[in-house]
Formats: sequence, structure tokens, C-alpha cells
Amino acid sequence: MSIKIVALRQEPGLLETMARWFPHAFGVPEEAYRESMAQCLAGAGPVPQWYGALEGERMVGGLGVIENDFHDRPDLRPNVCAVYVDEPWRRQGIAGVMLDFACKDMAGLGTGTLYLVTDHTSFYERYGWEFLCMVGGEGGPTRMYRHKEG
Repeated sequence: MSIKIVALRQEPGLLETMARWFPHAFGVPEEAYRESMAQCLAGAGPVPQWYGALEGERMVGGLGVIENDFHDRPDLRPNVCAVYVDEPWRRQGIAGVMLDFACKDMAGLGTGTLYLVTDHTSFYERYGWEFLCMVGGEGGPTRMYRHKEG
């Protein structure tokens, strides 16, 4: 596996690639990703951030860090969002490598605790995330996880 994890702010030339890639996974309009990625590149603060997993020039996975991922607990922030790996590259540990990279990168930016909402059980625990509580989400109650770096 020759996957490279990159932060958009360190590879701004990937803006178009990332903005076009993320919508296929979640159905969120490209413009929403593009706006958040532009804020990332403007560098006003540590959030938002965007990360991609690349095999050569091809993006095969990604995730973001935003203030709130559509839940009712604004005190639990920032949130890892849009964690996704394309089907042919799954079960190779790419999601774990991306999560580790993003957590360490965010800690380097002064944000050592991150939160994540998901309906998955047991997946994130294997990467050092701990279940925190249930929160209200767009589709009803969902699981909130926390990760502390360092």
C-alpha cells in the first residue's frame, strides 16, 4: 500500500480534487465542502481542517475537522467529520492512519481533544476513540466519541 496522507493546508493545490471527491461519499453539495476548505486555506484558526489519503494522484479516502457535525452539543467540539475510504481500499487500515494523522496534526495546532459522531460501534475504539455519550443528531440520537492526543 503506497498511501500518503496529506493536510490540505500543506497541499493547497489539492483543493479541487478534495472538493470534488467528498460529495460522492455523503451527498453533501460540493459547494459546502469548497467553502469549508477555503476557510481552512485562509488559516484563521485551527478549524476547519481537511485531510486526504492519496494513492499517487488519486484520492481514495478523506476526513475533515469542523466545529460541529450536525448535533445538539455545541460544547463538544471540534468534530472529525466525513471519514470515508473508497470501497476498493477498505480493510487496509487507511481510516486508522488518517485518524491518527489528523489527531496528531490537530494536537500540533493546539487542539488535543477531538469529537466524532457516528452510528458505528466498535470501529473507532480500535483507533483510540472512547464512547462519551449519546447526542441528538439530524436523524435522531447518535453516538459521540472523544479522542485525546497525548
